[in-house]
Amino acid sequence: MTAPDPFAAAAAGAARLAELTGAPRHNVAIVLGSGWAAAADALGPAEATVALTELGAPAPSVLGHQPEVRSVTSGGLRTLVFLGRVHLYEGHSPAAVVHCVRTAVEAGCETVILTNAAGGIADGVRPGQAVLISDHINLTGASPLTGPPPPDGYPSRFTDLTGLYSLRLRAVARAAAPGLAEAVYAGLTGPHYETPAEIRMLRDLGAGLVGMSTVLEAIAARHLGAEVLGISLVTNHAAGLSREPVEHMDVLATGAQAAAGLGSLLAAIVAGVQPT
Repeated sequence: MTAPDPFAAAAAGAARLAELTGAPRHNVAIVLGSGWAAAADALGPAEATVALTELGAPAPSVLGHQPEVRSVTSGGLRTLVFLGRVHLYEGHSPAAVVHCVRTAVEAGCETVILTNAAGGIADGVRPGQAVLISDHINLTGASPLTGPPPPDGYPSRFTDLTGLYSLRLRAVARAAAPGLAEAVYAGLTGPHYETPAEIRMLRDLGAGLVGMSTVLEAIAARHLGAEVLGISLVTNHAAGLSREPVEHMDVLATGAQAAAGLGSLLAAIVAGVQPT
């Protein structure tokens, strides 16, 4: 059997989104990571709320991820705020993991802001701190561009990832919050946390953050021509660097404590974004 065309599925999702929101086009997409959902309120009231399943996406099964997207006007731009995402470790394919991002770009989003909860590896990063992603190391063993080549009219799947995380958008973020640190994000599949030996390896590779999301979405967004900004909330010191065991509930608690500040940061970034 031929697998469904993920690009056609995203185009259908975008058409359904326009129908349900009454907005033919959106400008910015924000994907909220574990514990980030409470930050959505700072971006403005929802003009429409749509279940992810209405867009052809699977519903998240992980605590801390809500199965819906809000359409809001923030900073003068029509913005999609995804209150959750799905992960490879939930048993989904790479195409399913990136479906919402592809749908957002098909809906007109030229800017994609990806957030996540991450373990801190770099010296000086601490729980509760927001850190810009300067680059990533994809250790998931997967890519959203594997399989049949994209249909006619789409870019080649041989995408250059140089400059994947936009320098322009990182400057916008630093203007909104001077002093934001930057680090390389290592994306692994999870759902288990890493061993101390793996964290030592990641540090030797140059990673300052580690998590279980973001990298596939960033690749998919860049492939379709969107500018990408990545922001991690450091929720814990990585394995071997923490005195306490790493627990998912602690990740969510740190996100809840930081929610107000994170929401204000996102709102300020969107206000500083100008369409490309």
